[in-house]
Amino acid sequence: MDNLNHEIAALLYNMGIDKDNLGWGTRITILACVLLIAYIFTKIFHYLIIPAIHKITSKTKATWDDYLFNERMLSAICRLISPIVIYILLPFALENAPEVLDISLKICLVYLVVVTLRLINAFLNSLYEISNEHETLRNRPLKGIYQMINIVAIGVGIILIISILMDQNAATILAGLGASAAVLMLIFKDSILGLVAGVQLSANDMLRPGDWITMDKYGANGYVTEVSLTTVKVQNFDKTITTLPPYALVSDSFQNWRGMWQSGSRRIKRSLFFDVNTVRFCTEEETKTYIEKGWLSKEEAEHARPVNLQVFRNFTMKYLYGHPKINSEFLQMVRQMEPTTEGLPVEIYCFAASTEWPVYESIQGEVFDYLIASIPQFGLRLFQRPSGLDLNLINQNNS
Repeated sequence: MDNLNHEIAALLYNMGIDKDNLGWGTRITILACVLLIAYIFTKIFHYLIIPAIHKITSKTKATWDDYLFNERMLSAICRLISPIVIYILLPFALENAPEVLDISLKICLVYLVVVTLRLINAFLNSLYEISNEHETLRNRPLKGIYQMINIVAIGVGIILIISILMDQNAATILAGLGASAAVLMLIFKDSILGLVAGVQLSANDMLRPGDWITMDKYGANGYVTEVSLTTVKVQNFDKTITTLPPYALVSDSFQNWRGMWQSGSRRIKRSLFFDVNTVRFCTEEETKTYIEKGWLSKEEAEHARPVNLQVFRNFTMKYLYGHPKINSEFLQMVRQMEPTTEGLPVEIYCFAASTEWPVYESIQGEVFDYLIASIPQFGLRLFQRPSGLDLNLINQNNS
């Protein structure tokens, strides 16, 4: 910078201007020229360089440069030109006014730090947009990491501004802040925990924007719309928004339904409760009928006297295997559970060939409607607590 000042001084001396004998009128004129030069350089960059960069990026096949050199990013770079030019040329105009020069340079440096922080913010926003377009990174919760980097940059910028205004070394101020680290950690506790949780969620691939999660503790049951430094927003199915702290997803348990969506199938697991008094051996005529319909094999009938509930389980398995809306590649099972006071439960376990909620409920309803309607032909009856109508019928029959 000193060499530049000497070259400018030599140029002006050749023009008949001595920097050691400048009046205030001349200095103000030179200062106006400095501001004019800064303005011209800024306009040249804005009207010539930026359009040229846009033309170059528009001709490339890659999309990342369109985001990295977008209007917001280039405008932030443009703001750097004026303070840099003014900081370089200002000492010559105000060399004999050290106090004014010192204040002016401080103002210039502070402004330079501020516009640099805006440039960093624009750069991080561009990186976030690029990651959203990338197939691998779009589902990563990177927003919180970018926000934390931005906060760190702002913190460094504040320290630099303080050091500039106080004429102190930034390292000395940073060392002094070490004594108040405990207070800072308390103030930024949520941000620190959010950053650590965001890194864990991303590294372990525990959560992605668009995942369906359920967390009963916080009343969350819906799709993740945003993962930031301090909050995870979940849009529930009733269109309400539940806000969770990221560290809660690491410290507590939550259910992520992503695996179900990726498989293309959703589990059906429901039981039918039978009246134990209706479970009996099949008659010879029933056995013959069940064998003809394929609900009972001859080997099963010869091995032991068949039971109507056994035949119903075979019938259900055959029905599930032949159902076009049930995924036959996944586990299908009809099992008898432990008897309860509510009856004898028979659980149907299979997977619907759709993950869409309305379609899934339709398939599940279709399956159980058919099974419930088929139960009487096996001589079985579902268990049901007696209602007032049932008691009235019993009283009428007794009378």
